[in-house]
Amino acid sequence: MVLYLHRNGLTEDIDVFIRKVNPSQLPGVVGALLRIGCSDDAIERLVSSPVGQFSIVDLVEQLENHNKLTLLMPWLKSKADEGSTDPAVHNTLAKLYIDCDSNAERFLIENSFYDSKIVGKYCEKRNPHLACVVYERSHCDADLIRVCNENSLFRIEAKYLVGRKDANLWSGVLEESNPFKRQIVDQVVQTILKETSDPEDITATLKAFMVADLPSELVEILERLVLEQTPFSKNRNLQNLLLLTAIKTNRSKVSEYIEKLQNFDAVDIGNMAINHGLYDEAFLTFKKFGENCSAIQVIIDHMDDLSRAAEFAETCNDPAVWSVLAKAQLRQDSVVEAITSFIKAQDQSVHSDVVRKAHEAQAWEPLVNYLQMARKLCKDSYIDGELLYALAKTDRLQIMEEILASSHSADISKIGDRCFAEKMFKAAKILFDSASNFNRLACTLVQLNDFQNAVDCARKANSIEVLKEVCFACVDHNELRLAHICGVHIALRADELDKLIKYYEDCGCFEEIINLLESTLGMERNHMGIMTQLAILYSKYDPPKMREHLELFWSRVNIPKVIRAAEAAHLWSDIVFLYDRYEEYDNALLLMMEHPSEAWKEGQFKDVIGKVANVELYFKAIQFYVQYKPLLLCDLLSVLSPRLDHARTVKFFSEKNLLPLVKDYLVSVQHTDNRAVNESLNFLYVEERNFENLKTSTESYQNFDSLGLAQKLEDHPMAEFKKIAAILYKNNNRWKHSVSLCKRAKLFKDAIAHAAESKQPAIVQELMEWFLVHQNIDCFVACLFQCYDFLRPDFVLEMAWRHGATAVAMPYMINVVQEYVSKVDELVESERLRREEAERTESESRLLNASSAAMMPICAPAAYPFFYSPVRKLN
Repeated sequence: MVLYLHRNGLTEDIDVFIRKVNPSQLPGVVGALLRIGCSDDAIERLVSSPVGQFSIVDLVEQLENHNKLTLLMPWLKSKADEGSTDPAVHNTLAKLYIDCDSNAERFLIENSFYDSKIVGKYCEKRNPHLACVVYERSHCDADLIRVCNENSLFRIEAKYLVGRKDANLWSGVLEESNPFKRQIVDQVVQTILKETSDPEDITATLKAFMVADLPSELVEILERLVLEQTPFSKNRNLQNLLLLTAIKTNRSKVSEYIEKLQNFDAVDIGNMAINHGLYDEAFLTFKKFGENCSAIQVIIDHMDDLSRAAEFAETCNDPAVWSVLAKAQLRQDSVVEAITSFIKAQDQSVHSDVVRKAHEAQAWEPLVNYLQMARKLCKDSYIDGELLYALAKTDRLQIMEEILASSHSADISKIGDRCFAEKMFKAAKILFDSASNFNRLACTLVQLNDFQNAVDCARKANSIEVLKEVCFACVDHNELRLAHICGVHIALRADELDKLIKYYEDCGCFEEIINLLESTLGMERNHMGIMTQLAILYSKYDPPKMREHLELFWSRVNIPKVIRAAEAAHLWSDIVFLYDRYEEYDNALLLMMEHPSEAWKEGQFKDVIGKVANVELYFKAIQFYVQYKPLLLCDLLSVLSPRLDHARTVKFFSEKNLLPLVKDYLVSVQHTDNRAVNESLNFLYVEERNFENLKTSTESYQNFDSLGLAQKLEDHPMAEFKKIAAILYKNNNRWKHSVSLCKRAKLFKDAIAHAAESKQPAIVQELMEWFLVHQNIDCFVACLFQCYDFLRPDFVLEMAWRHGATAVAMPYMINVVQEYVSKVDELVESERLRREEAERTESESRLLNASSAAMMPICAPAAYPFFYSPVRKLN
């Protein structure tokens, strides 16, 4: 369409289309017109005419493609003048200015609406310098660096880097891989930093070089900034940095820099030089700035040259320097020289170290001088104490006394202890006396063999340890009277008594320790330990006194302890006494049995045995008496009988065939009716043929084997014992055996009596028949009389008829007939009375029945009223 209108000269129609129909097609129309060779004036008119909205970018592109961009200059200026901020407008203007080379740099610097990327790219091939201006404006770091490197614009690049102050940017540029690094560094060193007056630019640049580890270049920069006349030549930080860098990279110039520079931190630079082994440079630095202590410290610590240090101290004559030198000399054990230096320094700050080193070196004279100086400077208890000790070591006791008499703050007792430990007893005596320390003074006087005063001080001290030491020393030196004075006080302390006694015993002073303890018996503070130990000492060294002592004080001694001592001394009698008082009756009894010749006493033995808890000991005692005191055995058994096991006792004596020896005991305990006792006594009575006591025993006490005894007595030759046997059989209901034994022993009276007691007709009849067979008519008659109730008359009559004893049996028969007749009469009378009673009962019964029938009612009785109660009536 545009081609058609243009060829037919319809230019106005093209204008109308652009302005009214479709203004957005302006770029396309302009491009078409340019392609068909339309004139520049027509294009310029078409573009400059007011139209609607269209793409300026597209329009610029069409014109730029046909190299007709200048046609837009008037229109673009008018748009810019109208205040347009469209980047496309300003980008195009920038390109036009660049192409025309008309104030392009000014426009690029002042205009803020164009796109730096687009314009910079446009400038790169046309004018690299302007491209750098464009990229610098928007901090397009990468693009600027690239353009500068490609076009060797290293000065611009260096200036930009210094002004940019970007560490990351610097790190990229200063990388080893950057082929243009050297050119950039040269520009920075030679030109740019001289032109810079901003400290921040300098600082950032130096930091970048330090980060990039370019010490040589850094030193070169700093030399130009500091050593030449620049605004930064007196800058402290730059001078410090120059020195630090030189210390690390170029040591040969450090001394030169130190001499030339005046405004750097001497302490920091000196310490850095020390760290890098530049000791002379460090010394020079400290010395230049008057840091004399640090300077001498370098000589001492790093150069290890005390002679040079001493010369330097003489040159300075500064107390602080002398002090440093003195401490160094002290560390290297030059004690005398160190003390001299400390005195020159008037320094007492490390007096404890000086004292320690002086002690090690035994430098007492110099130490006294030093401590006297230190004592003038400050009041310190340690200084006063060490001075006193040093005076003691140098035997200046008069000066020591003067100090003690004056005002001081020393711990006198502590120094005295040290002197005592060093065996400087005279000095220790002065010190302890001044401190009124009677404890240590007493010990010191002991070492000086002044025992009388030592005892006095020990008593004042009232310390048991001191009293012990003085006492033992007096014992060692045979000052027993003085030892006694101290020993009395020690003895009154229970926990120290053993040690006191042991020491006396070890020294062989047996009598003295006994006298010492005896002297405390009347004192109020006397205690059990003294009583106990005195008893032990008596047991060892004076046994005759022990019993008297125990009888008086047994309740105040430790009995087990004394017993052990007495055992060691074999004082058995005294041990029994103690066991008795301690209620150890078992042990007392055993001891008396083990050592009867010394320990046994009859009365004491019987008294103790009655109190023992272990009954087994009774039999040990019995065995003991059987062996040693058999005649007193019954007396012992009489004491033991309340708790004695009689059966076991009888068995014991029976096994030993000693029953006759203890007959009295058996008789005395028979009342317990113990089987073993009864049998033992019965045995003894049989052996003694004492039938009277045997009869009494068997009748009074039944707890024995009566059948066994009866069997034993059955064959005894004495009739009395057979009689007892029959009685025993009778008591065991062995009637037939009893009667038989009596018949054999011709004890007919007993036989009749036993048969009657049996109440057994068979036994009675057998005995009666036996009498008739043996023609013992008298006993037959006696049997009829005594066994009357157990005989059958028919049997009696038959036996009497058979044996011709009818006449003697007639009285019995008459009496039996009379009894039977009486019984029949009684039965007849009883029957009669029974019948009469039955008839009377029957008659009364008939009469009662007739009376009841007559009283029967004809009709039922009327009901009782509700309030009438027959029960209540009857009641």
